[in-house]
Amino acid sequence: MPTTQFDKESIKKSILGKLQRYNGRTLADATPQQIYFAVASTVRDQIMQKWVAFREEDKKSTAKRLYYLSVEFLTGRSLHCNMLNLCSMETYLQAFKELGLDWRAIIKEEPEPGLGNGGLGRLAACFIDSLASLSLPAMGCTIRYEYGLFRQRILEGQQVEMPDTWLENGNVWEVPVPDDRCQVRFGGWVEEAHENGRMVFRLRDYYSVDAIPYDMPVAGYDCQTVNTLRMWRARSPKVMDLATFSSGQYSKALQEQELASVISKVLYPEDNHYEGKELRLKQHYFFTSATLQYALKDFKRRFGRNFRLLPEKMTVHINDTHPGLAIPELMRLLIDEEGLGWDEASWIVQHTVAYTNHTVMSEALEKWPEDMMRNLLPRIYMILQEINRRLCARLADHYHNGADPRIAKMAVTAYGQVHMANLCVAMSYSVNGVSQLHGNILKKDTFRDFYHFTPEKFSAITNGITHRRWLMNCNPRLSRLICDTIGDGWIRDPQLLRELLPYREDAAFQAEFEKIKRQNKETFSQVLMQRQKMSVDPDFMFDVQVKRLHEYKRQLLNALHILVLYNRIMDDPNFTMTPRVFVFGAKASPGYYMAKQIIRLIIAISKLIDRTPRAKQFLRVIFLENYDVSGAEALIPAADLSEQLSTAGKEASGTGCMKFMMNGAVTMGTMDGANVEIHEQVGPENIYIFGMRADTVSDLYQAGSYQPIQIFEANTELRRALTQIIDGTLFPENPAALQDIYHNLLFSDHYFVLKDFGSYSMAQRRVDADYQNREKWLKMAITNTACSGIFSSDRTIREYNDLIWKM
Repeated sequence: MPTTQFDKESIKKSILGKLQRYNGRTLADATPQQIYFAVASTVRDQIMQKWVAFREEDKKSTAKRLYYLSVEFLTGRSLHCNMLNLCSMETYLQAFKELGLDWRAIIKEEPEPGLGNGGLGRLAACFIDSLASLSLPAMGCTIRYEYGLFRQRILEGQQVEMPDTWLENGNVWEVPVPDDRCQVRFGGWVEEAHENGRMVFRLRDYYSVDAIPYDMPVAGYDCQTVNTLRMWRARSPKVMDLATFSSGQYSKALQEQELASVISKVLYPEDNHYEGKELRLKQHYFFTSATLQYALKDFKRRFGRNFRLLPEKMTVHINDTHPGLAIPELMRLLIDEEGLGWDEASWIVQHTVAYTNHTVMSEALEKWPEDMMRNLLPRIYMILQEINRRLCARLADHYHNGADPRIAKMAVTAYGQVHMANLCVAMSYSVNGVSQLHGNILKKDTFRDFYHFTPEKFSAITNGITHRRWLMNCNPRLSRLICDTIGDGWIRDPQLLRELLPYREDAAFQAEFEKIKRQNKETFSQVLMQRQKMSVDPDFMFDVQVKRLHEYKRQLLNALHILVLYNRIMDDPNFTMTPRVFVFGAKASPGYYMAKQIIRLIIAISKLIDRTPRAKQFLRVIFLENYDVSGAEALIPAADLSEQLSTAGKEASGTGCMKFMMNGAVTMGTMDGANVEIHEQVGPENIYIFGMRADTVSDLYQAGSYQPIQIFEANTELRRALTQIIDGTLFPENPAALQDIYHNLLFSDHYFVLKDFGSYSMAQRRVDADYQNREKWLKMAITNTACSGIFSSDRTIREYNDLIWKM
């Protein structure tokens, strides 16, 4: 097929032509959004050309395919990364320059896709990028949320949730694929009958929802592979009742359409009530069912009905328990639609589905009420019951005792609940943790009984990040310095970053590294001014904690330490310290009261410092509103210190720590998640480790003897900081505003904030001293960048492929 050239002149011509054809505008009178659309459409044309060619080849392929199911894909903006992955960045920049366009202004016009929220979604986005860049055929599958989680605003010192209308101006990258539409069924009842010597099951009196796929191409870096991110949109199969509408009953006429489309409306609808929980269950089944219906259709197109080949030709990977209903749905499709027997279908499923666990938090291991599952998905519930019956029979035989208490603990359905994690572990051929520590905890604690039952299933593969977005894209200054110093081989093989190690003591390299860090701070200050009319002094040390707001991540530990520093400054006129800006960024789940209170505390401390001239000389606290991928791309290259404070044994991995490390920030953290492996890579002299280890934390939980009030009474600085939460220092007109935080820490402290505070405070003293020794600090920072290559998601994906997928 003929190809289109994408040289500088062709790009210019395309942009101007699209403005004329689509908008009837010239460059001079086009709006910023129209210019963005013309530029993005031009890049899209280049990707589409590759995508068409790749798909034509892929149609002939008999290779194994991966379907990566995740309820989140936190992709971030695509324009810049697509230009980079196409290796066309310089050509586009030249074209923009000759057209008089500011490419940074163009990029800002792109909305952040509301397809994810936290580390789970960002990991999935990194994975789909690495899969394409390593030329491994894969399809990422999720929901096309009309609204993201929410846009966070801080009003009067508190989080307020606003709708995230990311699709308001459309999504230039997506392509609707109505030919792959399928039907997902809910409700009804199951009719059983004997036909041709076998039992058949038919769903009756159900209602259905159409699943319409929208595909986004994911171009690999400097290769011909273009994989697909498939997003499913829910729509009613019925058209509007025109007679009802014409009679004036407008709401009734549109009711069915609205009830169907609500499934793909919002990411993580609030589930602290029955309707919200039911909607989440609908969402999870909706996209897993649609994905598997398509996957089987594609399999039959390539291989006919030889379903024994399925494990050789397809892997369905479940990213956490949200897509766990893929297991009974694949059973349903094979048995009810394709006519297989239970034993054969079960064997196929157990050799096709793989599961990644992302949490050891018991409240995050999903459970669904059996009544809800029975009413909403009656056939799926029947299959779950049979899976559970057979599993319990195997366990009874294994333990030689049908009443062994371990059986109920491992059951899929028990005590009125469907236990999704047990389902995923029991029916998958692979179960992996996402760091070495996490993998060990799964074996020794979370899934201990399953591990003893089927140890061969379990493994650990440490998470990774795509260095293309998190170094090349977001930190071009440092990327150029690295290329000038060691060449560009690290772009293909990021572990070659270790060749920077000899330069960590080179004065000229240190000076350039420090200059770039300051320039990145200036850039972040400009972004902050644009986002929320605030600025920061680039001469301050940047101390950053940005992540989902949860008590186990211990933003409270950081906040209490800031209050201690404030008191030291105010009590002693001779006290001095390295001026430091503490940057927080996090969204609290709308129904998570304590997380919202922690945000309120952080902002109150910020206001306390801002109204105190002496404290402002040494301290600033910034809360970055609506923290998103774009905010991270501006902030992470500017960071000096990366705060990773989770209670040891609670963070499965964490990938934020890797992004900061790659950009030359030094980690302050517990021996938890990926911090353990960062410590192994950089050595104890290039990381600040504090606090209890995971085994000590576990022992304390089991002992049940921890009394935080004893620490409160013994530590004068900590006692004063805690008292300031309720004595009117922060809220003179309402001292009790944050009393729940105070009482929670003093009488419960479930995540050992007070227990680890002394160790944390001492580690922070070391940070202050080391940062003033510029040669020592720069050596530490460069070491972190040099040792970060092993945390590339390319390495992670290779390990997944070698150990699990075998594509």
